[in-house]
Amino acid sequence: MAENSVPGPVCDLSSIRESVCIHTRKIFDSCRDKDCVEDLRFYPTATAQETLASCQMIKGGTAELLYVYTDVEPVTFNRGFYSIDMRFFYRVTLQVCTGTPRYCEVEGLCVFDKRCILFGSEGNAKIFSSDTRIEELDIPGRMRTNLPTAVVEAVDPIVLDTRIVDDCRTPCCDNCLTEIPSFIAGSFSQNLLFNDGARRYYVTLGQFSLVRLERETQLLIPVYDYCVPQTECSGGDQEDPCGLFKNVAFPVNEFFPPNTVEMPKDYVSTRNYCACH
Repeated sequence: MAENSVPGPVCDLSSIRESVCIHTRKIFDSCRDKDCVEDLRFYPTATAQETLASCQMIKGGTAELLYVYTDVEPVTFNRGFYSIDMRFFYRVTLQVCTGTPRYCEVEGLCVFDKRCILFGSEGNAKIFSSDTRIEELDIPGRMRTNLPTAVVEAVDPIVLDTRIVDDCRTPCCDNCLTEIPSFIAGSFSQNLLFNDGARRYYVTLGQFSLVRLERETQLLIPVYDYCVPQTECSGGDQEDPCGLFKNVAFPVNEFFPPNTVEMPKDYVSTRNYCACH
């Protein structure tokens, strides 16, 4: 590719047509984590508390990541670096044995806090925008702080273990939850109980996540052509269920069981395995 420092046509032997300036977010730093979070406090709903009070065993369960709250702050005496504080909110469903052959499912909340430090560069420009703001005066957008933007990507965690502590004589710890955001509480069908009772429940989760710091910037990039879709929009042939069934491969393994059973190795298999055992 021929060097080109300004927008315009590119004359070389490749298929690049021109170079253009775009406004986008540039990733300055990123990291990935594989957290085994032990003994997260499980805060049950009111109905779940009644079931758990008489339970004999917790078999396992599943967890759903509801939201990740992020906060970015500069690191003192370390220019260009920022601390990212994250709070993960989970809806956890446990399978509880109450003495009957069938297990009951109970629901509750778990919260996980973590912090990481990444490089996000520096910027002192004051940013204004003319974007329209709904339900506000028709004036240019307010000035934004020039902190980098933290982006957290995560999958639903794996429930690795559960345990019950019956004899809780110690008072509630300082970091026990007393309130949560309203939209998190609205994710549950009933009120959550945060009181410090005689019996507590703890869950161990396995969490995969990616964290990165981004800044808005202008980049000069090569252009090959416009992005023209090559596939046709299709709603699917819903009137021919037999045609859909013909595309399903024959489940040979269901008829001929394997000689050995291997432990799960990937995320999907492990999550399904832990949910059933």
